[in-house]
Amino acid sequence: MSADRKRIVAEGYDAISDRYFEWASSFHTPAMRWLEDLLERLDDGSVVLDLGCGRGVPFTEELARRHRVTGVDISPRQVELARTLVPQAKFVAEDATNLEQPSDSLDAVVSLFMLGHVPAEEQGPLLQRIAGWLRPGGFLLATMATSGTEAVEPDWLGAPMYFASHTPEENRALVHAAGLELLRDRVVPHHEPGHGDVSFMWLLARKPETT
Repeated sequence: MSADRKRIVAEGYDAISDRYFEWASSFHTPAMRWLEDLLERLDDGSVVLDLGCGRGVPFTEELARRHRVTGVDISPRQVELARTLVPQAKFVAEDATNLEQPSDSLDAVVSLFMLGHVPAEEQGPLLQRIAGWLRPGGFLLATMATSGTEAVEPDWLGAPMYFASHTPEENRALVHAAGLELLRDRVVPHHEPGHGDVSFMWLLARKPETT
């Protein structure tokens, strides 16, 4: 069941990569403001993992201006595009829930609009793994969907797509259970052309310093 849901996501983004980029560029989200907040907290040359990087533009590209970045995406087509568009970063085609990273090896993890494609029961374990990858004092910048539902839309920009989410309260509990401190979080609604009003929980969290 889990593999089927992930296959829908991978094949969906392979099919709609260009259409998705054009669509996502047609409306505003607060992504760059939150990314700038993270960047102000990082030293130059920080090691950053971008989960759900897509084609790498604009967010992985912005991260890679000053930092050592690896982008990860479940869609091989998106990763192929990212390697061309953002040659200064490394890219891996992989399911984030299967990714292996050394403990305490990353200064930051960024995951924008990806966790909503991860099966609901796997989101908490993934957050726990991310916390293990972060160095003490490292940061997580992420969005989490907030409807508390799970569904496959049969035609999302021209392909089937899987979505899953918890409520905002459940999202906060998952972050805390992973051992991360929430520095900021906010539920932000916006209008998606062709899909109506949606809300995402934006969060910036930190792994506590060791004592």
